[in-house]
This record gives sequence, C-alpha cells and structure tokens, in this order.
Amino acid sequence: MITGLSIHGMGVIDDAHMEFSPGLTVITGETGAGKTMVLTGLSLLAGGKAESSVVRRGATEASVEGNWIVAANNERVIHRLEEAGAPPDIDSGAAEIVLARTVPIEGRGRAVACGRTVPRSLLEEVSGDLIAIHGQADQWQLRSNDRQREMLDRFAGAPCQSAAQDFRAAFQEWRATVAELEDLTTHRAEREREAAQLREGLEQITAVNPELGEEEALDLQAARLSNAGALLEDLTFAHDTLVGNENSDGVVGEVSKALKAIDRLATIDASLGEMRSQLLQVNVLLGDAGAHMAGYLSDLEADPARQAWVEDRRAAFRKLLKLYGPTVEDALKWRAFAEQTLAGLDGGDERVEQLRVLVDSTRISAIEAANRLSTIRVNAALELADAVSHELKSLAMPDAQLIIDVKSTQEVAEFTSNGADTMIFLLRPHPGVDPAPVTKAASGGELSRVMLAIEVTMAGRHSVPTFVFDEVDAGIGGRTAVEVGRRLAKLAAQAQVIVVTHLPQVAAFADRHLVVEKSSDGVVTESSVKFVTGPDRAAELARMLSGLDESDSGLAHAEELLAMAAADRAR
Repeated sequence: MITGLSIHGMGVIDDAHMEFSPGLTVITGETGAGKTMVLTGLSLLAGGKAESSVVRRGATEASVEGNWIVAANNERVIHRLEEAGAPPDIDSGAAEIVLARTVPIEGRGRAVACGRTVPRSLLEEVSGDLIAIHGQADQWQLRSNDRQREMLDRFAGAPCQSAAQDFRAAFQEWRATVAELEDLTTHRAEREREAAQLREGLEQITAVNPELGEEEALDLQAARLSNAGALLEDLTFAHDTLVGNENSDGVVGEVSKALKAIDRLATIDASLGEMRSQLLQVNVLLGDAGAHMAGYLSDLEADPARQAWVEDRRAAFRKLLKLYGPTVEDALKWRAFAEQTLAGLDGGDERVEQLRVLVDSTRISAIEAANRLSTIRVNAALELADAVSHELKSLAMPDAQLIIDVKSTQEVAEFTSNGADTMIFLLRPHPGVDPAPVTKAASGGELSRVMLAIEVTMAGRHSVPTFVFDEVDAGIGGRTAVEVGRRLAKLAAQAQVIVVTHLPQVAAFADRHLVVEKSSDGVVTESSVKFVTGPDRAAELARMLSGLDESDSGLAHAEELLAMAAADRAR
C-alpha cells in the first residue's frame, strides 16, 4: 500500500505531505484547496504525462514523491526494479519502494525509483502493479482492451487461468510447428544448393580417397624418383667402397684382414682381445650397412611412369587440401561433417511431410483450447456485466447497463497469446440508446462510478493493492451518496482505497480523514494537510453539509452521519 505522499511546488500546493493507512482514506477541503493536485501527483508517479502548467507560479519546478510498502514476495515489482538498477530496501518481509517525479518549467523532468534515475516508462510499468487511479483523466483500465481482458479473466478466476495456460501451450506448439515448416519450405532451394555443394565435395574427396600419412610418403617417393640417377651413382660408389667389387675388397675386406692380424697377435698378447671385439662390431655394422645399400639399390631405378603417377597424385592432394585442408586430417573431418549434414538435409522432405501433419493436429488443439477459454470468458462476461449493472442502480445510474462484448475468431492466424477473443466494455446509459464504449458513453463522474461498481463486484480479485477515486460523487447526493460511501467502504475491506470527495455522506465512511486547507494567502503548506478525528472531523462534515462548521444543526447532522456509517460498517 501507499504510506505517504509529498508534493512541492504544484498548483496551489507549496509544500505538503500526507500519510495514508489501510482501509478507506478520504481527502476533503474547500474548492480550490488543492485536492486535485493529489490526483495529479499520483498520476505523475504512475508515469503520466508531465505538463509544465502544474508548476506553481514562482517555482522553478514541481516535484512529487510517494512511498509504498509491499510484501517482499511481490516478485514482479521487486524484480523489475532490480533489473533497472533500483532495488528497494527489504526488511522484515516487506519492501519499501520510493517513486519520485520532477516537472521543471523548462527542459525535461526526471523520474526516480528507489534513488535511481529511471525512464518514465518504468514508473508506469511498476505503478501498474501498485495503484489504480480512477479519475476523469485516468480511466486507463477502461480505455485499454488488454486491461478489460485482464479484469474479466481475474473475475473468471482459477478456471480461466488454467484454460489460458492450456491455450498458451497449445498455441505456442502450433506456432513453433508452423515456424519450422515455413523455415524448411522457404529455405528449400538453399538446402538443395547446400546439399549439392556437399555432394560435390564428397565426390572430390572420395575420388582422391586420401589416407593419413600418404602425403608424406608421396613426397618421399617423388624426391627419390626425381633424383634416381644421382642416388644410383653415389650410392653405388658408397656400396663398392664399403663392401668392394671385382677391383677391390672394400672397407669390409680390409677390416676382415685387420681382424686376422689381431687374431695372430692375440696368441702373443691376450689383452688385444678387446681390440679384436671392437673391430668385429665395426665389421658387422659395416656389413649390415652394405646389405641395406644393396637392397636400396635393387629397388632403385628410373621409372618415368611411376614418377608421373606420383606427381599426379601429389597434384590431386594439393588441389583437395586447398579446398578442404590444410591437412589430410582436416579433409577427412570435413568429409565426416558433410556426410552427417547431408543426411539431415536429405531427410528434410520427410520432415516437411511430418510437419504438415503436425500443423493440422496442433491447429485443431489450439482451436479447441481457445474455444474452452472463450466459453469461460463469455459466461464470466455475462455474470460480471449483470453484477456491475446491479451495482450501478444504487449509484445514481438506475437505467445503466454494462455490456461486455466478447468476439471470438476461429482463424488460428488471428489468435494472440491471450486467446481468440477481443472484447470491449460497453455502456447503455438509458433504454433505447445503442451501447457505446464506456469511456464515450459516460461522463467523468459516471466513469468513476462504473469503475467503483466493477471494483466492488471484483472485491477479492484485485490485481493492485491501492485504488484511488476522484469525481466518483460527481452529480449525486442524498441516498445515492450514502450508497457510494457504503461501496467504497466495502471495497476498502479488501484493499486500500483513497477518495477525493465533496460529499459528507461519502466522507463519513472513512477510516482516515484528511483535510486540505489553504492559508489566507491562498497557499497550501505543510501544516495545511490535517488528519481530523472526533470533533474536528464532525466539524469538517458540518462544513461540507452546510458550509458552516460551527452550526449546531450541521454538527448534529454530521454526528448522525458518522453514527450511521459506523453502524453500517459494523454490520
């Protein structure tokens, strides 16, 4: 609920502060005392349009600040403020929210939430969960079809909420299926082009059929074949030098001769045996090297055909790896990816057929869910309209009839996330008159009474904790005024209600009575907003009754009104 409101430099108000409590608070005062500025200030805190004309003459700016206390589990409000970088103070299970607004004579004003400058739209968004203002210029709930739908859905209660959830799930499934089908069919040409490119790449890789390590082996073969003559000549010389030929014994033969000499000397000096062992190892190694050379030479030959094949194979590798490399491993990875992707693309036609069947089935499910929701809304609309019309009879609108026109479509493409329904609140003020949208068929005071009738009918189903009414008593008096006061008190049993009123019959039902007074120079200051009770309250009601706050008859009538209201509320 809202606990306090401070206004500075606005209209006739220089500096004023008022405190609010649970239940019904009424604000009274003489004409021109600044009561309307209370509604103006609250509208600014609710994100309303700022007009420099509200700035008090002689001031450079007007400002307003409101304090709210909400439950700490009010996640939507608190989370939104935290997202905006303006977290409220939370203590003992309650959060304190401070909203403020400044309106300069020139330039742009400021919107503030919990000490942080924020966009004006944030105040509008947050206040939508904190307060509902019903005045001639603030009937936003009746102007917005979305708000009207929200009111009707709240009145319909849990069955409507459950049906709405079922519909949203079915509708979302249909939309997702349609979106996937459109994506597949719209991009079919692109998928076919992609598939053709993948097949071409796979054919190129398959034609070469590279293997890991093959590229290095081809490089080695190419080097051997292109240098076969030099290799043959030099390696033959090395082989002959090592193992000998018909003209020489070679190194191996000479080492063998040295071994024989050592063998003869070893009979003289046994210590030469280690030297013999070393020469023997050398001779074995030289023999093995010679054998390897002989094997290499036997395989080495100038083979132009083989050399041409190797070069062609290497060229194929270079071309392939330029497209899918830079390594054979990369090309093989691309082939695996292409095969997997192509499998998915080739299955697209089958998926299209599946989706077409799913679109039909999910469409039927969405229509059925929408029809169930529409049925609940139509029945709730009749019930709410009848109840509100009955309330209006006691609010000086005896012939008025509220009509809630709910129209539904069977075209799923015209559905929204809220269902198949569009609705509008219509008012027939008199028999024989065509119903028209409420905001056009009723005056400012009648609009407030219509909203009062709606809110009283929906008592216990409120979306906000605080209601503010202005001009709810315009054009009425006597018994009707008592009925208005009685219904405001009934609403205040379920929520906080603040009313700006000119009627003592309404003020008599208040739990808290604030009086706004102008000083002799026509200025409202801090001391000009008074909380009255007891004799002071009776005097204010007497003034409202007769214009004389000290009249004995006026005081007696005021006391009678207060007693009547107290007895009525005690029942």
